[in-house]
Amino acid sequence: MDYDDVCVLIPTLNESETIGPVVESFAAEGFDDILVIDGGSTDGTPSIAEEKGARVVQQRGSKGKGQALQEGFERTDAPVVLMLDGDLTYRAEDAATMLEPIFEGRADHVIGDRFADMEDGAMTRLNQFGNGVINRAFSLIHGRDYGDILSGYRALTRESIDRISLTEDHFGIETEMAVECVKHNVRTEVVPIRYRARPDDSETNLRPFRDGADIILTLYKMAKTNNPLFYFGSVGAVSLVVGLVLGTYVAVEWITANTSHEVIAFLGGLAIIFGVQLLMFGVLSDMIVTVNREQTRQLEDLTERLSEQRARGAARVDESGTGRDAGGATDRADGERPSDPEPSAAERQG
Repeated sequence: MDYDDVCVLIPTLNESETIGPVVESFAAEGFDDILVIDGGSTDGTPSIAEEKGARVVQQRGSKGKGQALQEGFERTDAPVVLMLDGDLTYRAEDAATMLEPIFEGRADHVIGDRFADMEDGAMTRLNQFGNGVINRAFSLIHGRDYGDILSGYRALTRESIDRISLTEDHFGIETEMAVECVKHNVRTEVVPIRYRARPDDSETNLRPFRDGADIILTLYKMAKTNNPLFYFGSVGAVSLVVGLVLGTYVAVEWITANTSHEVIAFLGGLAIIFGVQLLMFGVLSDMIVTVNREQTRQLEDLTERLSEQRARGAARVDESGTGRDAGGATDRADGERPSDPEPSAAERQG
C-alpha cells in the first residue's frame, strides 16, 4: 500500500515516554509525512519527535487537543490525514485497515473501533461506562451508530476535512467531528482496531469527569443544528412535566383541603406554556432542517450531474476537434490542384 498521499497527524502534550516509539513505528510502516503538533510540552517531547524523523510544529492557540488537530489540518495539504494520539495506545500496524476504506473509495471518514479488540487494563471501568453512555446518546440524538465516537484513531480525506467545521478546543473534538460528519453526510465507516494499554510510566492528560462533562455538553450543543427537535424538545418536555406536576398539586390541594396556591399555580402555568412553546419550536425547527438537508442533497446531486455532463461535453469537443483537424488536413491534401502557370507578356497583350 502506497502512503505517499497520507499525513500522519499526532497532537502531543508531555508524551516523551511514548512519542519516540510512535513515530518510529509509523516510519517503519512506510509513512514519510509524520506531523506532530505539540501543545507546549516541557519534557522534551518535540526534540524526541524530531530526532525520530517527524516534522514538529508548536501549537499557536489554546493548549487543547481540539485546537491542535485544527492547526494540524491547516498545516498539511495531504489528500488523506491519519490522526491518532501520541500515547502508544494505537498501533501503526492497524494503519492499513484504517486507510483501506478510503483507498477503495468506500468512505471519506474512518473511525477505529477500540472496543473491537481492547487489551486488559487499556480503559478503566468508569471510562468504559462513560463511553457507552456517550455512544448510546449519540445514536439516539443523531440517528447513527458509529460504535466508538470518542476514538482518537481516524482517517479523513481532504474533501471531508474541508466540508466539516470544527470549533472545539479540547476532548470534545472527536464528538464534534462525528456530529459534523452526520450533519454533512460524510461517508463514514467503522473498522476494528487493537487498543493497547497506556505504558505505566506515561501519564494521561484525560480527566474523566471534567472531560466527560465537556463531551456530553458538546454532544448536546451540536443537537441544536443537527436535531433541533431533541435540543428544544427535551427542555420543553421537562418544563411541561414540571408544570403539570405543579398544576396537579394545586388542583389536589384545592379539591381536598380547599387551599389555593396562587403563586404555585402561576408558576405551573408558565412552565406549561413555556414547555409547549419549546416543543412547537422544536418541531418547526426540525422541519426546516429536514427541508434544508433535502435541498442540499439535491443541489449536490445536481452539481455532480453537471460536472459529469461538462466532462463528457469536453471529451466530445476534444474528439470532434481532433477529427476536424485530421479531416481538414486530408481534404486539403486530396483536393490540392497545381496552380495554372502565369500567362506570358505576349498572351496578356493578345
